[in-house]
Formats: sequence, structure tokens, C-alpha cells
Amino acid sequence: MGICLEGFRTCFKIGLFTLGGGYAMIPVMQHEIVDRRHWLTEKDFLDIISMAQALPGIFAVNMSAYVGHRLKGWKGSLIFASGTVLPSIIIILLIALCFHNYSQWHWLEAMFKGIRPAVVALIAAPCVRMWKSVGISMSTVWVPVTTALLIWMVGVSPVWIIVAVVGGAFLYGKVSQMEDDGKEGHL
Repeated sequence: MGICLEGFRTCFKIGLFTLGGGYAMIPVMQHEIVDRRHWLTEKDFLDIISMAQALPGIFAVNMSAYVGHRLKGWKGSLIFASGTVLPSIIIILLIALCFHNYSQWHWLEAMFKGIRPAVVALIAAPCVRMWKSVGISMSTVWVPVTTALLIWMVGVSPVWIIVAVVGGAFLYGKVSQMEDDGKEGHL
């Protein structure tokens, strides 16, 4: 089986059986793409998470498109992204066709409320794994904690957080480069 077909099937399965959106898909995608199929390293996977968050569009689609592009170029990107999107389109169409018949069923609403804690756990699990992978220490823990508090308690838009991080990273890179240039001048 070709990698494009295998990628489509993998992304279709992930899109079909993952509840809770893009962040809930992270552990499933990591298991399938990094651990099981070895298409990417864990470091590469963390990089695509960062890129997928920074780019406009649907997080899970951005991730699968990037994986497909890394493996098979633009063709792979389209095929992998299609595999991720198609289950949602099919399910939404089925729900739209049938939901008016079931909207009064209270057990259905209760079922969705019961799924919410599992979705929170699915989102928390990759956060803990990424925490360990990126080397957050006691001296750098203030960055994610401050970010979370600014968004949650102060109501700062995540867009401004991203702008500030990009600006800070740019300035940090420039200062580091100037320091390196200064050290080379003294040698």
C-alpha cells in the first residue's frame, strides 16, 4: 500500500474516532504518526504542533497537511488533509439529516456532557508530554503559567500573546546574534 493511501486511511481514522477537536487529536496523531508509523520524529512532531497553531485554519487539518507535505509534497498534503476532513463532513451531513428527529432525546445531551471530561484529559495528556519534551524547567515555567493566567484571568486575546512571543523571539534572536558577533570580534 502506498504511503498516500496509508496516510489517507490513518488521517480518516483519526478524524473519525477523535472527539473534542484538534487538540484532542494530538495524542492519537502522535501515536499513529510518530510511535507507530515512524513518519516523523518526536521533535518534528512538536515542531508541526507549533506551526499548526501559528497558521490560520483548522489545527488538525494543518497538522495532517504538514505531515503529508513532509512525506509526499503537495499531493500528500492534500490527501492527508482530505482524510482528516472527510469524516467530519460525513458526520455533520448525517447529523443535519437526522438530528431534528432526535433533538428531544435528553439521554443524547447527557451523553455529550459525559464525554467532556474525557476530552479535557485528551488535551491535557499531550501537554504533559510536550512539557517534558521541550525541557521546561523551574526557571522557565513562568512562561506558560503567565500565558495561561493572562488569557484566563485577564482576558488577553491569544492573538496578542502570539504577537508578543514572536516579537520576543525575534528580539532574543537579534540580541543573541549580536552577542555572538561581539565574541567573535574579540577572538
